[in-house]
Amino acid sequence: MASARFRGAWVLALCTTAFCGFSVPAMAQDSADTAAVDPNEIIVSARRRDETLQDTPIAITAVDASMLENKAAVNIGDLQGAAPGLLITQQNSGAQAANISIRGLTYADVEKSQTPTVGVVVDGVTIGTNTGQLQDAFDIAQIEVLRGPQGTLFGANTIGGVISITRTKPTMEPGVKAELTYGRWNTWSAKAILNYGDGENWGIKAWYFHNETDGFYYNKTRDTSAGWSKGDSYGASLIYKPIGSAFDAQLTVENVEQTFDPVVSNLANSSEVFCAFEPAEECNRNTTTDLYTTFGAAATSDYNAPNATLQMNFDLGDVTLTSITGWRHSREKQTQDFDGSSVDLYYVDRRQHYTQWSQELRAAGGLFDGFDYVVGAFFFDSNYDLTQWSRVFGFSPDVPPTEFDQNPQMVEGSTTSYAVFGDFNWAFADKWRLSFGGRWSHDNKKLTNSFGQLGLIGTGDANFSKFTPKVGIDYRPNSDTMLYASWSRGYRSGGFSPRAATAETASTPFQPETVDAYEIGAKLSLFDRRLDLNLAGYISDYKDMQQNLTLPGGPTGNQTITGNVPGGAIIKGIEFDGSLRVSSRLRLTASGAYMKSHFRNFITDGVYGTQIVPFDYSANRLIYAPKFTASLNADYEVPTSFGSVAATAGWRHISPYDEQISAA
Repeated sequence: MASARFRGAWVLALCTTAFCGFSVPAMAQDSADTAAVDPNEIIVSARRRDETLQDTPIAITAVDASMLENKAAVNIGDLQGAAPGLLITQQNSGAQAANISIRGLTYADVEKSQTPTVGVVVDGVTIGTNTGQLQDAFDIAQIEVLRGPQGTLFGANTIGGVISITRTKPTMEPGVKAELTYGRWNTWSAKAILNYGDGENWGIKAWYFHNETDGFYYNKTRDTSAGWSKGDSYGASLIYKPIGSAFDAQLTVENVEQTFDPVVSNLANSSEVFCAFEPAEECNRNTTTDLYTTFGAAATSDYNAPNATLQMNFDLGDVTLTSITGWRHSREKQTQDFDGSSVDLYYVDRRQHYTQWSQELRAAGGLFDGFDYVVGAFFFDSNYDLTQWSRVFGFSPDVPPTEFDQNPQMVEGSTTSYAVFGDFNWAFADKWRLSFGGRWSHDNKKLTNSFGQLGLIGTGDANFSKFTPKVGIDYRPNSDTMLYASWSRGYRSGGFSPRAATAETASTPFQPETVDAYEIGAKLSLFDRRLDLNLAGYISDYKDMQQNLTLPGGPTGNQTITGNVPGGAIIKGIEFDGSLRVSSRLRLTASGAYMKSHFRNFITDGVYGTQIVPFDYSANRLIYAPKFTASLNADYEVPTSFGSVAATAGWRHISPYDEQISAA
């Protein structure tokens, strides 16, 4: 099944503080997050230490609060175009689930037995599955997009990169901020933030965010709009910073709720058995650029996710100790017309529960002048259960799947991981700096798979361990130029296939995959530092790549499992991003990337009609790996007596790409 997407868009926004939102002045609501910092320098913490963007020897893009507001961003999916080589789309099989691709590395599924290739980290806590990764772009201080493997500091399952989200802290002073927006397709949102505190020792922040839309798809079969969604996020954060103490702590609790209409254009193509039962015009419609769909049965996805984070810091002078504790839980219920046609062929009711705990301890400091370090330990534990009822081939279309299917699939899985890591910088000579480090990770995966009255199909228990090093060097011929080169190894743990339908395949684990990433880059500040220009070139050598494979066996004659592609894949690319401060009012930003990717030695069985035949995908490009991406944005802001007026114009281009592996 092949699905090509193309994206080319113009975006125009106009906002005034009087129209798009209002703020009640109350002792510098935002002062804590916009403290006196040189506006020409962006401070990032990509390497778990504060440093300027242009001093950080990795490929990174930073997006601050003003850029998100100017884009009228709803969620992090609106970051597309902000960073080169970044692609984010909604995963229709799960609420707040995302398909995120950086430099062609992606996980485009909804099963929790596998971890994403790109990590989303919120206030230091990693979201363990791609469900929940499509975070709201609300109350955010800064987002950092790190490209390439980031396993040393962010964990084993970040072989593609990391999106690190930092939310605003309580201001510790009384303040109210509210905003109301309205847009096309009856899209509207309401936001409110309340701050309070004593201005010195403690502060509390509470917030509420609501967003909904009617959707921009048209369902031809049901003659109605499709793709609607609505969501709510609310919570509170308490910060404690006693005067004269080296200790500070912040506790954040939140709940996220979302309901949406899953949109499937059509899953079938002419090589599949489904097409024999569908109207001809509904077959081979594997594109979402048409903005219409034909599915016949209504569907709904519900998601509820409470979470909590506790961060504590203790500054001892020469070393700073940090503890970050995270907890997340989610409940999901989704019905979906998976065949996407007007004929009732494949309709499911899918319910899941997921819980994760994580704990990270870090120490950061310097051993001597020119040598600094970050060392730490990490623990992660998660478990989930899944029950899926199915209704197939039009039998009893009025009977819910929960009543029709007497043998629902039931899966229980768990992951336990722990790691130790270190990251070191050594300025060993004038203008030269060596960066090196590594992470040792151990993962235990368990899975039990059964089908209702048929009973247990299989169970598995496996352990995986890996050491992933990194090394880099940078050279600064002058204060406005940095040249760097690096090599790093990324690792993504193995596991078990929840879709396996025989005892052998259910109990046989797929193996870890690795990426060796080679990168060179330059960071330039030109024209009296009015222009920041960053360039990077990379080669990613992907080994034992995890892919869905079709094998004989199971009640239907074939089954889909996760396996490893021995030859893996090769990915090469060049990219740039830059920012030009034309004046105090006008800023131009641009990014672009060229990428070439293909599998190596990828031969597997596939379904063709009613038969399973071999397919050779060796020359095929990877999914969610567009050849070209580019963007250009202009932000213009005029101060007024009542605040400011801001106008934004943007252009974005994403060349066609496959959402599923194209026909060999």
